[in-house]
Amino acid sequence: MNLLSAKHLSHTFDYELFSNLSLDVQAKESIAIIGISGSGKSTLLNILSTLLTPNEGSVSLFGEDISKMSKKRLAQIKRDELGLVFQSHYLFKGFSGMENLEVAAILSKQSIDDELLNRLNIDESIHQKVTELSGGQQQRVSIARVLTKQPRMLFVDEPTGNLDKSTANEVMNIFFEYIDSHNAGMLLVTHDEELAHKCHKVYRLKDRALEEVK
Repeated sequence: MNLLSAKHLSHTFDYELFSNLSLDVQAKESIAIIGISGSGKSTLLNILSTLLTPNEGSVSLFGEDISKMSKKRLAQIKRDELGLVFQSHYLFKGFSGMENLEVAAILSKQSIDDELLNRLNIDESIHQKVTELSGGQQQRVSIARVLTKQPRMLFVDEPTGNLDKSTANEVMNIFFEYIDSHNAGMLLVTHDEELAHKCHKVYRLKDRALEEVK
């Protein structure tokens, strides 16, 4: 069974971003979408992660069409099954990094992984207020918060933009190990083609269509 299945998606703002796109993500599979700015990558990610409704087409998560879900069921899936890592960190600014993780752990009934904090190199800075952390540290806290939930599907938008190359590689290794060990899937949006080609499949969003390049 596909974790994610999108069929015949089309979306328009002032102009047509894309038309008749279809995409599947299976367990233990990582898929990257690349393309120039303005091509619709982030909009597509928002649709697939349930944040935006497409003008046409359908999206199913874990075998269920989201347009046919009750509000309660959709909210439960968003809370427990989806992990979203965006360029904006959306951390609770008045909290410490650890307090942000504790909220995620309580809501998902999961425990905080000390080894993960060590690999992300935030095991010491995690106790500082979010406002005292650098952009890169906040990004790593955001990643730790998402993985603490143990989601079945990861949606990741430019996750390494604030990170040095070594840390970026470690973060991607963590993502790949996570989806493999948790039977999860990952959809990555990035401008970095080298990063994208670390994934199992790569698609380019160009001229309103998805072209498989790997």
